[in-house]
Amino acid sequence: MSTKKTVKDYIRTIVDFPQEGILFRDVTTLFADARGFRMAIDQMLHPYAGQPIDKVVGLEARGFILGGAIAHQLSVGFVPVRKKGKLPGATIAQEYQLEYGDAVVEIHDDALAAGERVLLVDDLLATGGTAEAGIKLIERLGAEVVGCAFIIDLPDLGGRTRLEGLGMDVHCLCAFEGL
Repeated sequence: MSTKKTVKDYIRTIVDFPQEGILFRDVTTLFADARGFRMAIDQMLHPYAGQPIDKVVGLEARGFILGGAIAHQLSVGFVPVRKKGKLPGATIAQEYQLEYGDAVVEIHDDALAAGERVLLVDDLLATGGTAEAGIKLIERLGAEVVGCAFIIDLPDLGGRTRLEGLGMDVHCLCAFEGL
């Protein structure tokens, strides 16, 4: 008797990447499997079914893959949040803290209109720093974040608590303990 696979079953763990002691959760194996990828997109959309959503914002880089597929399913536009210096037009920037230093993400200054309802997506929720920076950019443009959807939550790193503390609705498909 076969058991039904879950999204978590499609995710590969790579030991000691990118450095010793890290268990890297690799979603490329999920993306490469048509059934697994479809399952992930459907499950990421499910909590927001019936809600008006005007745009999907994806965080660099795997959030682009997910965001494009979700935007297609919703028949709405997709907006990337990119690392500093990668967008060609006029942008606004948001600095945030990394484990060792700072980083900056940007969005085009005309990517969202005031009042638009936005779903923020990415593959992994760790500390929540990148997602919080994305939320701040969205809100600075006058749009409203209706939810934050991720494939993986790393609860030990506190990202969900951080985003929920900002009043965000957070949806994750699975969780992995540890770093």
